[in-house]
Amino acid sequence: MEKWLLVVETDCNDPSREKEFNDWYDNTHLPDVLGIPAIRRATRYESGNPVEGRGKFIALYEIETDDALQVLAELSEGMGRWTEQGRISGLMNLISGSLYRQITAPVESR
Repeated sequence: MEKWLLVVETDCNDPSREKEFNDWYDNTHLPDVLGIPAIRRATRYESGNPVEGRGKFIALYEIETDDALQVLAELSEGMGRWTEQGRISGLMNLISGSLYRQITAPVESR
């Protein structure tokens, strides 16, 4: 089975509500996304030096599948369903999303 990394850059539309945005992302959105069986793990990071035009936040989704396009289709379907259910925050500004196939096993320092 191949391993993939989905990198999603986001911003909060209202910086004064960033705490609310992060709470929604961590406690609502991540569990929803992790409900897709091939998505195994999620980790979020905040930029220490935000740059204009880039997301202040990134989410890294680790995926194990032989059909990454199917997983993206499931994620798209989920986003539509979660939007209909009111589970997508209006505070989220999606900047970009990129999918990468793992080509090297993890390497750790000695």
